[in-house]
Amino acid sequence: MSDDPLALLAVAEEAARRAGDLVRASGPGRIAVEATKSSPTDVVTAADRATEDLLRSVLAQRRPDDGVLGEEEGWVPGASGLTWVVDPIDGTVNYLYGIPAFAVSVAVVSGRPDVVGGWETVAGCVYDVPSGETFTAARGRGAWLDGRPLPSSPRPVPSMDQALVATGFGYRAERRRSQARVLLDLLPRVRDVRRVGCSALDLCGVAAGRYDAYYERGLHAWDFAAALLVATETGVTVTGGAGRPASEDLLVAARAPLAETLAAELVALGADAG
Repeated sequence: MSDDPLALLAVAEEAARRAGDLVRASGPGRIAVEATKSSPTDVVTAADRATEDLLRSVLAQRRPDDGVLGEEEGWVPGASGLTWVVDPIDGTVNYLYGIPAFAVSVAVVSGRPDVVGGWETVAGCVYDVPSGETFTAARGRGAWLDGRPLPSSPRPVPSMDQALVATGFGYRAERRRSQARVLLDLLPRVRDVRRVGCSALDLCGVAAGRYDAYYERGLHAWDFAAALLVATETGVTVTGGAGRPASEDLLVAARAPLAETLAAELVALGADAG
């Protein structure tokens, strides 16, 4: 088995597309909640679990020595030093309601995915299930949308007051209150804000020039491991602010110099706390 990033990317894309077919066939908007996680609004469907099972099966066949970390079933370490980090349905609430903004995210990382700053994405695929758009990236080789290279500068980098910023919110009530306070202060300082409900697509949207920036608190590795590489391979800075790596505390993505300006403002507003 080859550990070349492009060979690993082929596995990631195969797994993501097969998982996307299963999600699409399950009937978005016509399914029921099976369980909840961090709060009553943080839902899990049978499709989440079935899709992760499929991803684990495909990866076990293609890469039996690698570990797997999934949103629904946790981390099973491997022997190779590589771990597949998968989100079977990123944007489950959108999927539940039939809102066409949800994706399968498949990444392979080196290092320890349970340690902040202890891992690096080698290859990744974010498959937009409703549209069929496919974002892919391989470390040091570039990033693509439907096989076409994503440019490093799709549009001029604006000042913060002209930036279109994407964000998302957590599921616990106290975190939502904190995030609403941050948004209340930030909104008059930027062009506008969008909240789509799928972190992987938000981050890929910065890479594609659909947003100027994206920030969120509360993300896990499976939410952004694949999209992180899509972004950084197109010149986007992804940071946790104050010199820290992106983590559950905070992720901020934009091209320089907007990235540094926005991250500093968000840290000052307490976006990394609460």
